Amino acid sequence: MGFIFGLVIGFAAGLAIVVGFVRAENARSKLRSELAATVAAFARMTVEDSRKLLPPEFYPSWVVFSERQKLTWLNQHLTKIWPYVDEAASELIKASVEPVLEQYRPVILASLKFSKLTLGTVAPQFTGVQIIEGGEDGMTMELDMQWDGNPSIILNVKTLVGVSLPIQVKNIGFTGVFRLIFKPLVDEFPCFGAVCFSLREKRNLDFKLKVIGGDVTAVPGISDAIEETIRDAVEDSITWPVRKVIPILPGDYSDLELKPVGILEVKLVQAKNLTNKDIIGKSDPFAKLFIRPLRERTKRSKTINNDLNPIWNEHFEFVVEDASTQHLVVRIYDDEGVQASELIGCAQVRLCELEPGKVKDVWLKLVKDLDIQRDNKYRGEVHLELLYCPYGTDNGYTNPFESASMTSLEKVLKNGADATDITEDEKSLTRKRKEVIVRGVLIVTVISAEDIPVQDVMGKADPYVVLTMKKSGAKNKTRVVNDSLNPVWNQTFDFVVEDGLHDMLVLEVWDHDTFGKDYIGRCILTLTRVIMEGEYKDWFELDEAKSGKLHLHLKWMPQPIYRDT
Repeated sequence: MGFIFGLVIGFAAGLAIVVGFVRAENARSKLRSELAATVAAFARMTVEDSRKLLPPEFYPSWVVFSERQKLTWLNQHLTKIWPYVDEAASELIKASVEPVLEQYRPVILASLKFSKLTLGTVAPQFTGVQIIEGGEDGMTMELDMQWDGNPSIILNVKTLVGVSLPIQVKNIGFTGVFRLIFKPLVDEFPCFGAVCFSLREKRNLDFKLKVIGGDVTAVPGISDAIEETIRDAVEDSITWPVRKVIPILPGDYSDLELKPVGILEVKLVQAKNLTNKDIIGKSDPFAKLFIRPLRERTKRSKTINNDLNPIWNEHFEFVVEDASTQHLVVRIYDDEGVQASELIGCAQVRLCELEPGKVKDVWLKLVKDLDIQRDNKYRGEVHLELLYCPYGTDNGYTNPFESASMTSLEKVLKNGADATDITEDEKSLTRKRKEVIVRGVLIVTVISAEDIPVQDVMGKADPYVVLTMKKSGAKNKTRVVNDSLNPVWNQTFDFVVEDGLHDMLVLEVWDHDTFGKDYIGRCILTLTRVIMEGEYKDWFELDEAKSGKLHLHLKWMPQPIYRDT
């Protein structure tokens, strides 16, 4: 009897526990559903809904305002304080910008200084803001800004011949993106140790120059020189990756400064079909090349007189500080002697398009202005060979050479591979090094040609090829193939090359005539590819000809030697 009673009591108690547990779970489920509904309702709230819940005195406006409203608030306050900003900043800007202009001052000017600088009454407007995650130790903010200002800027320009000109910079229009980096983040106020600022992107920069009391175009070359100086100064002095570091708290912020990360080797090979800038004769072209347009970092080629298809074959070296954003700029000018040189055209190569350790051979079309997206006028082309080599030993490259005496391009060519390594000694531009002389035998087989342009009244030609080594002057020529626009030669020639890195092969196609010869066109080849690959066969278009191409087979037999310089 007691056993049955205990069983009933136990069963009742167990049932009560089960019922209680089920009811508790149902209550918790209902509470979770209600909480989820509440969260969803808050997620759907708008600014107006929040204003209905809380009166304005309980929260600052920026907590619930949208991004556009935040910027409106910022622009309104900037407009209010702009007169004070103008008064405080004008002298500071003048003092800091004048040395920058002096760095970029063209050689035709004796001095370039401000006689007056005020920012005007129109404040810049911020049109967008973006926060970029910068890791745990920093934060990056980017601000879109536009400014159609009315500043009063007068430059006092003195020429080399002693003429002084007051030139006004007016009708300024600017659109760009400024980058602010707050780094490192710290626990004490204001929560970051330093701030870096830079112009991440220059979308547009327009302005006009006017001589006070005269016409700036009255002095040839002055307007273009000053405009180029201003644009170069803006492009290089504050445009990313260049950045200004302002310490906020005491500390060492040298890691935030711009530092070299590699070397760019550039061979300026040639240009073709350049626009003629001379009324009598032909242009006298030369090139300027730079990554940053500082005077001491800009390289200048020699001038080739009276030639619209110049051959330079010159080698230059540039320091790279940010391969992801920087680019190499090439400007081709017509040398006008004592007068300012006239720009023929310009081109650029983004360094991010180069594969480290690989030589890239490029033909670039020249344009009038790199900021103009489309230029329908043909101004010619420039031929470059490029090699980017990052610093450091952990870049995945190997280099069997222990010596730091060779340039990066020389190392790759000597190694015959895509491997290079750069030691600390190479980071100094003033280093002394040995010149590598890549000596060997170049074996050239002129196989054939196709589509040679018609040279005589019978609709045929009598072509032959003259082969010349540019540096040594050694020459050879093929036989004449009569009455053919698609000649086949299959002739092989050997050239002993004393300096393969700095020599080149010129192949000129001529038409044989009873009373002389007629020039058809040419191919110009550096020895870079054949030295690196050892042997190759390819077709090459004829320059300066309406049509035609040569089929060549090249082979390299190396005999490297070294000599001290």
